[in-house]
Amino acid sequence: MGKIVFVSVLVLLLLVNVIAHVEDILSDNFDHGFGEVENLEFEDEEIELFDMPSWSSQRGGKILVNVDSFGAAGDGVSDDTKAFENAWKQACSTAKSVLLVPPGRTYLVNATKFRGPCSGKLIIQIDGTIIAPDEPKNWDPKSPRNWLSFTNLTGTTIQGHGVIDGSGHKWWAASCKKNKTNPCVGAPSAFTIDQSSAIKVKGLTFQNSQQMNFVISHCQSVRIYSVLVSSPEDSPNTDGIHLTGSTNVVIQNSKIATGDDCVSIVNASSNIKMKNIACGPGHGISIGSLGKDNSTGIVSRVVLDTAFLKGTTNGLRIKTWQGGSGYVNAVRYQNVKMEDVANPIIIDQFYCDSPKSCKNQTSAVEISQIMYLNISGTSKTAEAMKFACSDTVPCNNIILNNINLQRMDGKTAQTYCNSVTGINYGLIEPSADCLTSSSDKSTIEECEVNESEHLIHTEL
Repeated sequence: MGKIVFVSVLVLLLLVNVIAHVEDILSDNFDHGFGEVENLEFEDEEIELFDMPSWSSQRGGKILVNVDSFGAAGDGVSDDTKAFENAWKQACSTAKSVLLVPPGRTYLVNATKFRGPCSGKLIIQIDGTIIAPDEPKNWDPKSPRNWLSFTNLTGTTIQGHGVIDGSGHKWWAASCKKNKTNPCVGAPSAFTIDQSSAIKVKGLTFQNSQQMNFVISHCQSVRIYSVLVSSPEDSPNTDGIHLTGSTNVVIQNSKIATGDDCVSIVNASSNIKMKNIACGPGHGISIGSLGKDNSTGIVSRVVLDTAFLKGTTNGLRIKTWQGGSGYVNAVRYQNVKMEDVANPIIIDQFYCDSPKSCKNQTSAVEISQIMYLNISGTSKTAEAMKFACSDTVPCNNIILNNINLQRMDGKTAQTYCNSVTGINYGLIEPSADCLTSSSDKSTIEECEVNESEHLIHTEL
């Protein structure tokens, strides 16, 4: 009997050491791969992010440029576009200037592009409300896809307690997603920052966008703090924060409720770090849609740390079209809680957002090195985890650690797997038998990111 007890204890100790060894290897390899992402700094959470200065007078050597001084009425009825354009010219050409949209007033502004480069590090202080014209048929045909667009800026801060309101209700009603008899026509994005670097956005509210609320396009080194995005659950294509072609982006302490993805990350984006994100309603936090029309899509080095998703139609989603090429790799989701979420964890290489069925194709965007760590909550669908991967380009090196997803109705949740390989360790609910519980070092080391993909981090 004593010999049996001794052997049992010995086996237990060996098992504990093996698990610890696996965790160490996983941590080392993923930390190595995410080195550049980890260098993206969050603001100190003790700092009051909404502690904006009052620009009622010149202070700190700053030169105040108030839109009211250029004839803006601020009554929500008069067209203030020209006043904003003239104020921008003055502020952009003047070093140490602050462009002020004062509080307590509502400014009606048509489609406008605010172009740089500007002199010095411009501050745009938005404390009032900016609204868009609400009639689609009167929209400026020269800017069919943009309302407020900022381009070619460096070192600019956009901050305040203000509201960016896209007046999108008539746009949504005209959408083919709301009424299939309507033609499918693209609507404007409300607020776009394009081809810019070293940008900070703090404290603003984006609401009722015509289509996407807030777009970061072809930018480098962007920090987004404490923003609120609010559009109705049934508003079509109103992505909260949309990243395309951008690197070194931080999104922190933000709440997003919308009719599409809370955060959408698409092609040519890398080094993306998100923390303290509240999402819902919406379609979850998504990487995709990559590979559409046989295109090449690449997204790499994405970290989501600490998030709460409630009532969303997806949770953590990676979606690609058949026929594409490229890759999604080095993605880590950790410390995420979900409540009443459909498809809490989903990888879908057969995504098809089309009125017609999509053609079956063998090529696909490769998906690898995806880690899910400490994910818990409730699913309102039977398949709490779904890995729908291509037979010819399987998903590989998928890692699950400490997953606890339960059905809302009390029934047993399930995992769907097709052409996926990887490992799981720790508590895994629902079970994922398609992934191997393994301590094989050679299997785990495949998760290491190719060192040739190093990206340079630009400090603000």
